[in-house]
Amino acid sequence: MTGTDASALIDEKLAALPDWRGAALARIRALIREADPEVEETVKWRKPSNPSGVPVWEHAGILCTGETYKAYVKLTFAKGASLDDPAGIFNASLDGGTRRAIDIREGDTIDEAAFKALVRAAVALNLSGSAPKRC
Repeated sequence: MTGTDASALIDEKLAALPDWRGAALARIRALIREADPEVEETVKWRKPSNPSGVPVWEHAGILCTGETYKAYVKLTFAKGASLDDPAGIFNASLDGGTRRAIDIREGDTIDEAAFKALVRAAVALNLSGSAPKRC
């Protein structure tokens, strides 16, 4: 699902999470939109056990997904292993060959400038049409 329907579903998901997880995901959503005003919101992987699906932000392909769990919010960058992360904000899925993730736990803060730089780098990588090999 894409477009305004997807944005409305994400709004509903955030409203259904009145605790710190909803606030954290809402802040990340705002940072993504600030970093890339052309980002498209989609919702994927809707199923009976997760009827609201997974929020996904795309620009020429998937940039990242935002999943909520009991103890953390997980932001997974689809091509994160190909992105430079000089601030070291990736803290999960570090051994994967393609993806990298950021787990945010209650009380955590995120380096907003570094996060927006990752979003912009993910957009640039998607627009380039290929993922460079990392050594």
